Amino acid sequence: MRRRNTRGWSTATRYSIASAVVITALALTLIALLVPVDKFGSRANAATAAAPAPADDDGLGTVSTAFGPLTAADRDFVRKVRLAGLWELPAGRQAQQRGSRPAIRTAGDHLVDGHTELDRQVIQVGQALGIDLPNQPSAQQQDWLGQMNRAKGEEYERLFAQLLRRAHGKVFSLVAAIRNQTRNSMVRALATSANATVLDHITVLEDTGLVDFDGLSDNVPPTK
Repeated sequence: MRRRNTRGWSTATRYSIASAVVITALALTLIALLVPVDKFGSRANAATAAAPAPADDDGLGTVSTAFGPLTAADRDFVRKVRLAGLWELPAGRQAQQRGSRPAIRTAGDHLVDGHTELDRQVIQVGQALGIDLPNQPSAQQQDWLGQMNRAKGEEYERLFAQLLRRAHGKVFSLVAAIRNQTRNSMVRALATSANATVLDHITVLEDTGLVDFDGLSDNVPPTK
């Protein structure tokens, strides 16, 4: 029955139907192409937003060492590990003394233990690879310590947990990137140690129950 009806159609009718089918197929193909591109673009933007900040270039380029090539990103990482200890060690000692909650004092213990060992390692790495290391916290880190010095009571404990958790979250992606890409065995070993230490510190800071996860974004002041 369907064949007889089709044969009965005029040439113009059959041409119109064929044209409609072709147009519909083209439209569906275009939609199929556009949707993945849009989704891929969103994923690319998200990946870019999650990527660590670019390393500071000291202008020395890549240097050959007995432990493998040493890049500007490697040296920047080593210096940042040293900087982390320069403010997180005193912050941890302060939490040991000023924390009224056991969880705050425990976090302070972990900060002191972790960064004491990391600081020992980073000084060893710096000497072996000829990397000049900072000997005082950055201006921003000194400001964080100043904020905690001025805070009192529960305000201090919340500020401690938030500032330290936010700082560790930012360095966590840097540690992972360096651990993944460095070709220098000493830098890789330091990154492995730093990865375990940073994750431990993130965990104990979150265990305080005082971390405001909505306030960890770069767009939100950490002292809020």
